[in-house]
Amino acid sequence: MTQFLQLGAGGFAVVLGTNEIASAVAVQLHRAGCCVVMSHDPFPPVIRRKMAFHDALYGDEVTIEGVRGARVDHGTEIFQALRQSDSVLVTWLALADLLPIGPIDILVDARMQKHRVTPDLRRLARVSVGLGPGFSTSANCDVAIETRPGRSGVVIGAGWTDAADGIASPLGGVGAERFQYSQAGGKWRTAVEIGSRVFNGFPVGHLGGIPVRAPCDGILRGVVRDGQDVPQGVKLMEVDSRGRHAQWTGIDDRGRGIANAVLRAVQPQIDARTNRTAQPLSAF
Repeated sequence: MTQFLQLGAGGFAVVLGTNEIASAVAVQLHRAGCCVVMSHDPFPPVIRRKMAFHDALYGDEVTIEGVRGARVDHGTEIFQALRQSDSVLVTWLALADLLPIGPIDILVDARMQKHRVTPDLRRLARVSVGLGPGFSTSANCDVAIETRPGRSGVVIGAGWTDAADGIASPLGGVGAERFQYSQAGGKWRTAVEIGSRVFNGFPVGHLGGIPVRAPCDGILRGVVRDGQDVPQGVKLMEVDSRGRHAQWTGIDDRGRGIANAVLRAVQPQIDARTNRTAQPLSAF
């Protein structure tokens, strides 16, 4: 008697990255009926952790807009969870480890690696989506979507997404000055929680034993998790100076706009998947 693996109606979706943009995409795909697995990448470090499923990797309870993140460590766990899961699955496993689990319907690269060479995702899934700089439908993905401020969520029909220009997206009129970057590589230590009120010059943490201070007054919107080894030149923290309008949890407008664009782009694949019959277990 033939056994069948009944996936969620929307199919098997893999999101590369565990940052806040990747998490917003994961929430939308989960709500659309997909079985979603998020694959962690260590670069760049995740700072907006209260807006992301990232901390589920460490066993923390994480819920974003009613959607829970659950850590999985082995391919067999994912295989079993794909039968029926009410959570977004978060794993340390890389894409190469996920490919043998079964045919991927939707693959989204949301790692936001602005200055690194992006891999060719085509033919690794039924539809592949690249977010941010370094993507083109003629080179490495089926759908390319902008993440640049002012153009976030724009689907690129031809050519490349905009290259990173080093200009931080404004938040309440404040740009790059709300961030602190690592001046050298080292181990990051902090005891300050996201959501805490900080003041300009307050020592939020130490990198390699050297104090790193808040760049301005406001609410700590993001900070690298305590105990992480970080390279030089990455964001360590972000301070939201908007007062009562500060946001450090949930999905913000930018993340929602990008996630909605992804959902619109892959909706035909989801619709097609819902019309397929259950696939033989031997096919996975």
